[in-house]
Amino acid sequence: MSALPENANRPAPTTSAVPGRITTDVLLVGAGIMSATLGSLIRSLEPDWSITMLERLDGPALESSDPWNNAGTGHAALCELNYTPQLADGSVDVSKAITVNEQFQLSRQFWANCVDNGVLHDPSSFINAVPHVSFVQGRENAEYLRKRHDALSASPLFEGIEYVDDRDEFARRLPLMAAGRDESETVALNWSENGTDVDFGSLSSQFVGHLARSGADIRYGHQVKNVTRDTDGTWRVKVKDTRTGEKIMISAKFVFVGAGGGAIQLLQKSGIPEIRGFAGFPVSGQFLRCLDEDIATQHEAKVYGMAAVGAPPMSVPHLDTRVIDGHRSLLFGPYAGWTPKFLKEGSFTDLPLSIRPHNLMPMAGVGVTSWSLIKYLVTEVLKTQRKKVDALQVFAPLAEADDWELITAGQRVQVVRKKGRGGALEFGTTVINSADGSIAGLLGASPGASTAVAAMLDVLERCFSDRIESWRPQLKELVPSYGTPLQDNPSLLADLRSWTDRSLGLVPPA
Repeated sequence: MSALPENANRPAPTTSAVPGRITTDVLLVGAGIMSATLGSLIRSLEPDWSITMLERLDGPALESSDPWNNAGTGHAALCELNYTPQLADGSVDVSKAITVNEQFQLSRQFWANCVDNGVLHDPSSFINAVPHVSFVQGRENAEYLRKRHDALSASPLFEGIEYVDDRDEFARRLPLMAAGRDESETVALNWSENGTDVDFGSLSSQFVGHLARSGADIRYGHQVKNVTRDTDGTWRVKVKDTRTGEKIMISAKFVFVGAGGGAIQLLQKSGIPEIRGFAGFPVSGQFLRCLDEDIATQHEAKVYGMAAVGAPPMSVPHLDTRVIDGHRSLLFGPYAGWTPKFLKEGSFTDLPLSIRPHNLMPMAGVGVTSWSLIKYLVTEVLKTQRKKVDALQVFAPLAEADDWELITAGQRVQVVRKKGRGGALEFGTTVINSADGSIAGLLGASPGASTAVAAMLDVLERCFSDRIESWRPQLKELVPSYGTPLQDNPSLLADLRSWTDRSLGLVPPA
């Protein structure tokens, strides 16, 4: 059901006669890519609804959406080997890859529509064409990559993907990775020209700017302290202005918690039964960054390798071209770490304060069943700077430590879900919503930002089920393949890819 009545036609949040009280139709907590995307979708569907956005930091997209807090990969499963596991019989399962690629196509379409209609500007400021490449070493892994290529190339979503095992061609395409490499080493690639590098910070900021221009109330330096259900079914949200110390009460008919790692605690405070049994397992990360553009010009690709045996999917090493503020650079990692913080700018009490009686057993169960993850994290935490550079040199043998600096990435809070008497650790994203659709939030990480449009369409379907059919024609304009699997409609896919490439300026390099 919908959280909002049919006559909800307020163009802007209203301030009540009582000082410090605000009434709004839609409250978005967090100013990252998820809240920004949902707000932009709602503004297009219901321009008369009032929207308020709260962000505890001093600007938009300063946590996980910040370009230096993530790898900026437009996750389309073109290069990520964890989406294409090899099965016991030797075949390669590409079902997850197809799902992720379909989801990214929705993002491309929404962004292209927003460019065409002036919501977004200068697409090169947030998206650029960069080949996506899978890289393996050794004959056995090369054979897996060949099977992966054969399985993926059967899908129109992966049209044009190549298998490359010729050393001269390898050197031509990836000179930084070829230089200094042992000639006797077997290397192989899956190569796709359809990849992208995405600056989710710029993208989020443009969406938030559009919301502000269209009448939304955007408040930075505002931290949500509590979320409770009022007697009339609306949500009473206690907020503190961290700059002035002022306390504000917001009454909202619909609340979306897009607070990254902080979402789980706010959903717990809401008291909705749907959050019971869920917990969060935080993992921090670091990257090596090279800002020397002379070196960056020697590598034009996002190259993903294979995770170490026993390591989680988020540990997959990759050497990435980044385009941020018009400058090209390189990023290598990630190197995992651990902290109890749920946000990069969070508190060391985040994890302990999130433990409840209902999620204690799931957390304990993960501790028992995830020894490989714990061992991996301990090994990563103890890894020296020299060891980090050694890992880089597996990709770029002649890389010199002095050309690279270590930076800390954004926090990733993996979902822990109740399973049987214990719990299971999930590496993905999960939408949690109340039964009446009046509050929802997003938990989890990768593929995260890349599939924000698919995730927020899911929120709309869950929380506004009585409106979704009336919205469908508008949604089909915003996202033409909404409800239509492109895997089964190659001609539609070709038309949409041509349109989005043109609107987003994604002309593959020659």
